[in-house]
Amino acid sequence: MMLREPAIYERRLLMRKHSFGILEKLWHIPWIFVLMLCGVAAIGYVALYSAGGGTPEAYATKHALRFGFGLVLMLSIALVDIRVIARFAWLGYAAAVVLLVLVLLHGNIGKGAQRWIDIGPVQIQPSELMKIMLVLGLAAWFHRASWERMGNVLFLIPPALMVLLPVGLILKQPNLGTALITGMIGATMFWAAGTRWWKFALLIACVGFVAPIAYEHLHDYQRARITTFLDPESDPLGAGYNIIQSKIALGSGGLWGKGFLQGTQGHLNFLPEKQTDFIFTMVAEEFGLVGALGTLGLLALVIIFAMLTALRCRHQFGRLVALGLGMNYFLYVFVNIAMVTGSIPVGGVPLPLISHGGSAMLTVMLGFGLLGSVYVHRDAEFAAAKE
Repeated sequence: MMLREPAIYERRLLMRKHSFGILEKLWHIPWIFVLMLCGVAAIGYVALYSAGGGTPEAYATKHALRFGFGLVLMLSIALVDIRVIARFAWLGYAAAVVLLVLVLLHGNIGKGAQRWIDIGPVQIQPSELMKIMLVLGLAAWFHRASWERMGNVLFLIPPALMVLLPVGLILKQPNLGTALITGMIGATMFWAAGTRWWKFALLIACVGFVAPIAYEHLHDYQRARITTFLDPESDPLGAGYNIIQSKIALGSGGLWGKGFLQGTQGHLNFLPEKQTDFIFTMVAEEFGLVGALGTLGLLALVIIFAMLTALRCRHQFGRLVALGLGMNYFLYVFVNIAMVTGSIPVGGVPLPLISHGGSAMLTVMLGFGLLGSVYVHRDAEFAAAKE
């Protein structure tokens, strides 16, 4: 073992100073992580097959095709040198902001919100892409900042505006849930970069002061969601219907579930949005507590891999990107599961790689491609931090 360590050290030094070939990069891709993602997507395929009434044509086939395309996209991005990605991070952030503006000007309206835009034959939701590009933009700003600069309030104003701009544009759609998640991702990046704790305490105090005022400016359906969260039985056939049916489906699965294609809440159409926001309840009803915990365990492994990648990375840019992308996926999972179990108000947040939907699938796979690039190039050499 002692004889191998110098060779490994020299190899890492070589990787830090020079780019290595495509074949060698393919060897360094975390294939176990890729298998984890395939496992999550397979759970989604089975759940969507059931949600489609026992046929793949409704949802499952599109899900498989999107994941296949996303997997190619992910592996392609993972091969790109992380230093090249850092160089173009600002361009990606600017493009995402432009798309958010275009949504407000020319976006498609659906279910009372203006969140989608057509780019050729493809319809995308720029707010999903914005979360990935915000991580890159903030990482590009913070990765050369010294501890002293992080203590300078003036240095933190530009990145704060980088967070507030997309949050404001997303609120205009309106999309409160995604706006809050975007803000939390931004706060995570500030914390990881070394922002002093008292500034977070001041921010929390300001949020607590503004929250009652903001509540008065919410749309009627948004206030109804909060009221329903506090007392779902107050409107069991209206605003409280979704969460009541979701809880029934979750509880009726028992320990082992009713069996594949045997779920009554989903197949008798009591369960709303069963192919998107409430897909987890399909899994819990048909495969029970065991299936639900197994799904959550696999999702947790994906998040843990992102955190471990951040810890193993030698450069600040990669650490910030891995942590931000891991937090993005964690918030997807946490908000969706908390929503369908009645722990937080219902909002339109899918369970990525499991729910039906193209924008969330492709943007999450784009993020995992960036995470793969961080992992492959975790020993890359960046310029030293500025004083």
